[in-house]
Amino acid sequence: MRTVLFVTQIIFSLLLLLSVLSQQRGGGLSATFGGGGSFHASKRGAEKVLHIATIVFATLFVLNSVAFLFFQ
Repeated sequence: MRTVLFVTQIIFSLLLLLSVLSQQRGGGLSATFGGGGSFHASKRGAEKVLHIATIVFATLFVLNSVAFLFFQ
């Protein structure tokens, strides 16, 4: 069981890494701290799918990490 969890942890980490790195770069931190104006754009198309996939992969990664605690 630990081997299966270990392999899935590696797969989830790689998928999470790829989904985070392939997202477009926005305004950066300047928009967070008040710079960059009040421009708001909703996510559409592939950008929205990638955003949701990142959330799913992060959730699966955390759940798999918690499962590691119970099967050691």
